[in-house]
Amino acid sequence: MIPGAEEHFVAELESRDAFAAALGMHVPDEWPPQFYDADAIRWTLGYVRENPDHGGWSFYYLTLPAGVDQPATVIGAAGFKGPPNADGEVELGYGLVPSYQRRGYATEAVRGMATFAFAHPRVTTVVGQTIQTLVGSIGVLEKAGFLFDGEGNDPHAPEGEPVLRYVLSRRRYNEAMSSRAPRLRSG
Repeated sequence: MIPGAEEHFVAELESRDAFAAALGMHVPDEWPPQFYDADAIRWTLGYVRENPDHGGWSFYYLTLPAGVDQPATVIGAAGFKGPPNADGEVELGYGLVPSYQRRGYATEAVRGMATFAFAHPRVTTVVGQTIQTLVGSIGVLEKAGFLFDGEGNDPHAPEGEPVLRYVLSRRRYNEAMSSRAPRLRSG
């Protein structure tokens, strides 16, 4: 994950080639991920400009390092919709280009973002919202330990699409992390 910077968003609005040069990575032809359009880029650019000390509660590019057969590549976008609110909730979002979906990258990113969020004592709950027709996105949230919490609210969702709200509480996160921790045998 690479934090998005003002120069990345400006270049992204210019062209895919400008974006690739600013990021120093290969940008697939299918860029950008679904729902990460010019309006989302402009909103994120405005947020970063207005909140230069956002403390990590912002935007990240999901990337793969260079390999034998592939240059370093940007494969998706993820981020928080700002710092925790008064109730200790923080909302995340994510998306991958189609050719990199269903490989575990989004789940890994969401788990990493949850770990980042719960490292901050103010955070009590991480929220993920998606639309009913994005079955893959629902699967990502469920694999990352989120539980369905009812109807959501996203003014940017496509008209007529039900929004679903998923949550991961600090308690559930801590329990999941404890069960993944290596156990020491006594004796």
